[in-house]
Amino acid sequence: MGRQKSPVVFCIVVVQQRQLGTLHNDKTSNATYCVYSSDVATGYGVGAFLFLLSSESLVMGVTKCMCFGRPLAPGGNRAWAIIYFVSSWATFLVAEACLVAGAKKNAYHTKYRDIIYAHDFSCETLRKGVFIAGAVFVVATMILNVYFYMYFTKATTQAGQKTKRANSTVGMTGSV
Repeated sequence: MGRQKSPVVFCIVVVQQRQLGTLHNDKTSNATYCVYSSDVATGYGVGAFLFLLSSESLVMGVTKCMCFGRPLAPGGNRAWAIIYFVSSWATFLVAEACLVAGAKKNAYHTKYRDIIYAHDFSCETLRKGVFIAGAVFVVATMILNVYFYMYFTKATTQAGQKTKRANSTVGMTGSV
């Protein structure tokens, strides 16, 4: 059985495999250009994006996105489930944005620039921080999803239990 990789592993591999550019001068055309190493990091960034998307879809499918299915019982578990639901979606969106932006930036590079316009010419590459931030938000999303599922399960099983209430002494009918 092969090892399965998580989005966090993909993000860490991307940081290690990101493209590095070296500056070269073309003697015939007097142009400066960059030569980049292999583009493995873009594929890993897209892979991390797809794995995180599938894991979020799985959690939302199992919990029916809190919109369908059994209602949640009022109380603390319901409140925490809603808080973790909103928080996991927020971190999910930030993580996906980091992964998409990083993969796009890593895939796009300028090949040639005229020597006249490029006084401070550099072979700009992706900063390590983009995919590291993506990895941090992926981990946060995974942790928040675990807590969301835990409190969601408690709130739905609690709704199935009937609460015992004492008879009220205040009635709508007048006493005779």
